[in-house]
Amino acid sequence: MTNKGKNRQNIEAVVFIAVLVLVFWPLCNRMGSANMLKTMMNTAHDLLLNTVFYLMGITVLTGALSKLMAEFGVVQLLEKFLRPLMKPLFNLPGAAALGAVMTFLSDNPAIIALSKDKTFSSYFKKYQLISLTNFGTAFGMGFVVLITMIGYGQATAALVGLVGAFIGSIISTRLMQRFTLKAYPELDSPVENVASESADGENEPGHRDSVFMRFLNALLDGGKNGVELGLQIIPGVLIITTAVIMITFGPDAATGTYTGGSSEGVPILPFLAGKIHWIFEWLFGFHSMELIAFPMTSLGAVGAALGLLPTFNAAGLLDGNAIAVCTAIGMCWSGFLSTHTAMLDSLGYRKVISKAIVAHTIAGLCAGIAAHFIFMGVSLL
Repeated sequence: MTNKGKNRQNIEAVVFIAVLVLVFWPLCNRMGSANMLKTMMNTAHDLLLNTVFYLMGITVLTGALSKLMAEFGVVQLLEKFLRPLMKPLFNLPGAAALGAVMTFLSDNPAIIALSKDKTFSSYFKKYQLISLTNFGTAFGMGFVVLITMIGYGQATAALVGLVGAFIGSIISTRLMQRFTLKAYPELDSPVENVASESADGENEPGHRDSVFMRFLNALLDGGKNGVELGLQIIPGVLIITTAVIMITFGPDAATGTYTGGSSEGVPILPFLAGKIHWIFEWLFGFHSMELIAFPMTSLGAVGAALGLLPTFNAAGLLDGNAIAVCTAIGMCWSGFLSTHTAMLDSLGYRKVISKAIVAHTIAGLCAGIAAHFIFMGVSLL
């Protein structure tokens, strides 16, 4: 390694240590080093046992259900019903409806598998194909988010949140198309129409399993996919959610002191949000600034954001409006900061990553605002 490389590495090390001290010093100074470390471990342990396994149970069940829906033609049926909405709302061909259904039942990257299919992509212009990243992300893990929110006894609010996320998906897709065409007008051209090659004998009639075996295989395969998704969200839930909790909540509510128990911390985030609380109260209807932690966590991982809900619920913060807004923002953003770069890179359009992020940030905020005002209207009925 050259001297220049060694100097750069030394600078990075010093900067990293400085940032680490800057992050942990306020917590350590307020909580005490022993309590801070105990709280960190106890919170992660509590999230693993009481949140991750709960979410994994949901992903296993929803994974099995989504696989059954695909096996027995329900997905294709939904795609036919949604097809007429695609052009007027999203400026996308009808085939895009299948992407919405698949990402809603699974996760954001499902849209990339479809986009790379030559037959599927031949329906699109290039700028439309790029916008599928925003379109699919707005529905990612939607089924898991919706079922989780309904589990807190607020079905109407969760459905309002679904409407808000749908509005956000339209805004994100349309903005992405507008940004892309303005910067790269040459992308207003069809994707090459190259039919995917069929395997030998693919269209020949062959042996088909019985309905019972198809049901059983779909059930088990879908459940297995759910387990894999549940495992994938563990790092995000344990690391991100623990960090967010520790800068959101205060000392133990019963004693008013730090005990090293789970879900304790220094309320830095509510303090900062409180300086502009009127914005969040008017736009989202948030009366408790702790709720800001949910949309902020959703930027990186919606699974981690869902991990905050038990703590919010125990603190009595989850009213109908909070459920509606969190559902809309969580579903629309669904961790796009951690997936957009990889998704667009895999499509070969790394140059539009910044435009996709800006469009989706705006859309998620609009989704939350729409959910808040729709819920207010529904509450008056």
